[in-house]
Amino acid sequence: MKKHIEYKTHGTCSRMVIVDLEDGVVEKCEFVGGCAGNTQGVARLVTGMRAEEAIEKLSGIRCGFKYTTCPDQLAQTLKQAISEN
Repeated sequence: MKKHIEYKTHGTCSRMVIVDLEDGVVEKCEFVGGCAGNTQGVARLVTGMRAEEAIEKLSGIRCGFKYTTCPDQLAQTLKQAISEN
């Protein structure tokens, strides 16, 4: 099953995460805004990964005093995507 998610981020420099999933595997990931090098790196690393594995690895990552990060927001995006099944 294919799924396209556009998630508005909270508490980060990026404004949105766009993810395409097929059968629970990340086919494509893109951040709108944020630190281009970091967000492109994270997006490439999760491509081909099962959503559950990415959630496990990225959930709860913080930056200094911020309660969240772009990787954590990607985990939130994936949680939303798989909960909508």
